[in-house]
Amino acid sequence: MSANQRPYLVLQPSVNTKTVVTTTTTTTTYAPIQLPPLPPPLSPKDPKTYPLLHATLPQSLRNFPLVFPGGARATFRDGESGEQEMQEEQEVAEGSGWHILKRDEETEESPVVGLAEAVERYGKKRSHGGLDMMEGVEATSGMSASAPPRKKARAGTVPHISPVNAAAPPSPLPSPRGSPAPESIWPSAPPSGASSPLPQAPFQPDLALTTLLTLPSLLSHFSSLPASLQSHFLLTLLRHSPLPVLRTLHSVLTPTLARDFLTLLPPELVSHVLSFLPFSTLARASRVSKAWRATIDSDPVLWRDLLKSTKIWFGGDSENAFADSIYARRRHAEQARLRAIANDPSSSTSILSSLPLPHPYKILFKSRHLTRSRWVSNPDPKHVHFPAHGNSVVTCLIFSHGRIISASDDHSIHIYSPTSGELIRSLHGHEGGVWALAASKDILVSGSTDRTVRIWDLATGRCTHVFGGHTSTVRCLAIVKPEWVDVEQEGGGVVKERWPKRPLIVTGSRDHSLRVWTLPRPGEMEYKCVADDGEIDPTEVCDAEENPYHRVHLEGHDHAVRALAARGRTLVSGSYDCTVRIWDTVTGACKWVLVGHTQKVYSVVLDPARNQACSGSMDGTVRVWDLRTGQCQHTLTGHTSLVGLLGLSPSYLVSAAADSTLRIWDPETGELRHTLAAHTGAITCFQHDEFKVLSGSDGNLKMWNVRDGTVVRDLLTGITGVWQVVFEGRWCVAASNQNDTTMLDVWDFGNENDEDWIGEPPGGMYDEDGFSEAEDEDEDELGTPRIRRMTATDDEDEEQEQADVDAMDQDLLIPSDSEPGDIDIDVEEHERQHRTRSGGGEVSDADFDDGESSGHLSEGVEASRWAPAPAVTTTTASSSRVTSNQPGRPSRLSGSTGAHHTRRAGGAAAGGSSTFTQRTLPSNDETPTRPRTRAPRRR
Repeated sequence: MSANQRPYLVLQPSVNTKTVVTTTTTTTTYAPIQLPPLPPPLSPKDPKTYPLLHATLPQSLRNFPLVFPGGARATFRDGESGEQEMQEEQEVAEGSGWHILKRDEETEESPVVGLAEAVERYGKKRSHGGLDMMEGVEATSGMSASAPPRKKARAGTVPHISPVNAAAPPSPLPSPRGSPAPESIWPSAPPSGASSPLPQAPFQPDLALTTLLTLPSLLSHFSSLPASLQSHFLLTLLRHSPLPVLRTLHSVLTPTLARDFLTLLPPELVSHVLSFLPFSTLARASRVSKAWRATIDSDPVLWRDLLKSTKIWFGGDSENAFADSIYARRRHAEQARLRAIANDPSSSTSILSSLPLPHPYKILFKSRHLTRSRWVSNPDPKHVHFPAHGNSVVTCLIFSHGRIISASDDHSIHIYSPTSGELIRSLHGHEGGVWALAASKDILVSGSTDRTVRIWDLATGRCTHVFGGHTSTVRCLAIVKPEWVDVEQEGGGVVKERWPKRPLIVTGSRDHSLRVWTLPRPGEMEYKCVADDGEIDPTEVCDAEENPYHRVHLEGHDHAVRALAARGRTLVSGSYDCTVRIWDTVTGACKWVLVGHTQKVYSVVLDPARNQACSGSMDGTVRVWDLRTGQCQHTLTGHTSLVGLLGLSPSYLVSAAADSTLRIWDPETGELRHTLAAHTGAITCFQHDEFKVLSGSDGNLKMWNVRDGTVVRDLLTGITGVWQVVFEGRWCVAASNQNDTTMLDVWDFGNENDEDWIGEPPGGMYDEDGFSEAEDEDEDELGTPRIRRMTATDDEDEEQEQADVDAMDQDLLIPSDSEPGDIDIDVEEHERQHRTRSGGGEVSDADFDDGESSGHLSEGVEASRWAPAPAVTTTTASSSRVTSNQPGRPSRLSGSTGAHHTRRAGGAAAGGSSTFTQRTLPSNDETPTRPRTRAPRRR
């Protein structure tokens, strides 16, 4: 209770009942009795020295009843709570011609009458009308205004009640400043000779009231005592206090005297103390108080050590990537909140939480802990089962931002809700089967057998861009996000740079080439090489040079590009020409030609953390390549058939083959850890993380423990085949063929309280911050200036345009120390070697061959499934061509050699000649991954 607040007593109304002929009940309401205020402190008190000075007392000590002699009752109220309750009572206390004023009501019209004055008036004169009625006392219902006058009662004087009487205990010490003047609170009883009975005093004073009146004096005395005597005095009082009183005091003293050691210790010691607690105890401790919640949630060292101690710290920069995505998500949320406040300042979004946001490592720990436990311990996850795409093959399946996106060879793309299975939107526009998909937030990129790349707005379902330029099926594509990469300097140093400067699209095609495009931002100029309602003419090819979003054309492969992977400014492509190529997506230079596989390359993955790439081939091997030297570090053997699928996580490299097995390797050493052998047919799809592997084959979909290689459960059994499977966080989606009908199955492994379970996307590629506001100020040297020119006005200065072109050309200029004689291209010898190749036994690829058969002699090198024999040590530079947007650009090709049949290409051949025949365009009805029956070859 503050010094400016006075305690008071609230008297209960007195009731007098007199029975003559009729019963008359008189109810008298009394104004509260203001008690003497406590003296203010002599000097400002230190809260640490006087912790109870401003402490909030329990309700039982701020509002309690008192019973006086004769049965009169009152309520002691202390502080603001009592004032609030009094105000609520005063709102209904009123009568005819009077009402009790509220505390904030003006008092000029009628004065407030206290209890003593009201009783005195009532004792002097009985009421004969409304004007003589005692204010504050309700009129008696049985009295009449015309009653005959009665003899006046002689009013007695209002005596003063001394705060100290015989019932009060003696003061322990004389007050050094004197006691406050006593106050008169009620009149004495009227004389007994009155002609009519007068109301009695509401109650007679007793020890309780005397103590309340003398409390200010006692407090002044107590404050003057030395600390030792104060302690002795209080202890004496406590010794004579019953157990209920001690319990009440304990409830006040315990929280006040408690000390929170977590808030007093240095952060380093707090983190060390908490590190000894298991995560279940930490979860409970975070609910103790807001201070503990903020301390535990915001400690990155604590959650990092907990991730490591529970063996769910994976390394490989996966944790930093997750943290960056959380920070990007928060930036976007804060920007959205500020925009909402600007539009509507009264919105609820302007209210910030009193708790700080948890560190991303805490969110990551919860995500990985739930992933490890829920997928195994949840025996009956929620399951949704619905048809999709009729009976067509699901060629692509991705899960992005709570949406299921599936593509099919029926030319359509569908978007479904994972919770209900409802078809949200169907995207139509491709004239052929869709065989490649990639998504980033609300942007979807698709590639098709109609040779086009389409960009869709997932929010509206509208096709915003159509890119043409490929002369055959777009078989694979990827979206490359800006990220920090190590860039070697000319002087030998390595610096961190962010590449690419803005997101890119990389596409690979059956036309033996790859193309790099700029990913359009939302709202940028739309470009469509074909009309929305026009059909694509198979005999016509769009000119990519007219597309402002086209960057570079990567040529060099001698057969169809089957797989690609890209991170930063590094691109890895695998082809049916049995080679793997490493490209620079910014300059378009082919850095390495990796030779070693003896048959077609079907799958590639990129490992930027270890600076290596992996490739799987029809020759049954998996090769691990060093990106710095171009050498083959490991050749992983064990599969007996086509290795059509590869997957990479921070700790595991998983390969799936047509021999019905999956193998788990150590990507660092190439050691085989586990062989997963329980399927009966070729592995058609799989995905893995650091805890599990989900694999589909003929008849079933299985879940494996990636750490020990055991089967956890069967998700699907008794079906015809599984087309695709993906999972992220709590969700798992599979596309399968069941009774000649394509079905989608969705499992939710989370519980009702797992709404904040944030999953890690496959490959660790997040798209929370795909477009940066700083990109406009720091664009890379290819592509973007042309977009600006295409969107500018027609009267743009041509000289400035030419200057931009010249600036872009500087990256591909031939060095002064290079001579034309250094370029060694022997195409005829290359062709001759391919024609004379021979190999070992037959390997059936019926389950994985996409129809791009070597029988199409006009579309690639003859007999391309046969690679050079390993005994050949001669290295020749193959033809690599890079076509940029500007015609006539000088280019270069350096033919340095490398070990393990590795050919290094430093750029592109200027006007590179070729003896390849003219390629014909395939029909749109081709399906690149359908099995094909082949006639036996003659030996």
